[in-house]
Amino acid sequence: MIPAAFDYVAPSTVDDAVRALSEAGEDAKVLAGGQSLIPVLRMRLSAATKLIDLGRVTAMRGIRDDGDHIVIGAMTTHYDVQRDPLVAEHARLIQLATDVVADPQVRHRGTFGGALAHADPAGDLLAPTLAMDAVFVVSGMDGRRTVPAADFFVDYFTTALRPDEILVEVRIPKHTGWTAHYEKFHRVAQSWSIVGVAATVRAERGTIAEARVALTNMASVPVRAKTVEEALIGHPATAATIKSAAGHAADGTSPTTDANADPAYRQHLARVLTGRALTAAAGV
Repeated sequence: MIPAAFDYVAPSTVDDAVRALSEAGEDAKVLAGGQSLIPVLRMRLSAATKLIDLGRVTAMRGIRDDGDHIVIGAMTTHYDVQRDPLVAEHARLIQLATDVVADPQVRHRGTFGGALAHADPAGDLLAPTLAMDAVFVVSGMDGRRTVPAADFFVDYFTTALRPDEILVEVRIPKHTGWTAHYEKFHRVAQSWSIVGVAATVRAERGTIAEARVALTNMASVPVRAKTVEEALIGHPATAATIKSAAGHAADGTSPTTDANADPAYRQHLARVLTGRALTAAAGV
């Protein structure tokens, strides 16, 4: 199908992009990699009066070291995130989750920030940013502000971004020396997660000193599995510890029903996949 007619602008700076978005009104759309937006426009499930293409905003690309954080520009492609040495060293969980985003073609065009701003609850990058306590830097007509990952995702395909704001970059605290794993269950290769688990742990002399676990597609937003984390910290990194902790993965969750799964099945998957993710992350 052919999208409905729209105006098009391709600013070269963040300020120009924000200004264009503000002037265009609530029916404007921001184009990052376009891997989610373009199909929606083509099927006319959504329409845009103006399309603001961020492809020329070079300041929003790249990954840099910033002291105790690494910073990933919102327009950085998944392909570049996968291969960046800073991500591999300090944010291994992000790298592993990016490895299973869609397929190679999408990873070459899709962007880190675009996937997060799209806020699909089945998207594979939301839970890892939540688990790692990432902070989102957004820019609007009133300037820049920061939003913690726990507050950024509001509902299905809904974020804390205001109508005139653009996600500029994501700041991720360094988890140097942590081990990690991302486990997802999907029926068809390269498809969305029915359930996914992002897990990263730090062990000292065989004991789990710190742990972060977050769940994909168990609610309208990613969910931290706090009970699992609490059951791990201070305990030996053994199969028995992980099995006991993983049994709490679905505690307090109320997943929805769709064509792929009902709540009971998703809760079962959460427990099984949490066990697998933690086993791989802890190396037991």
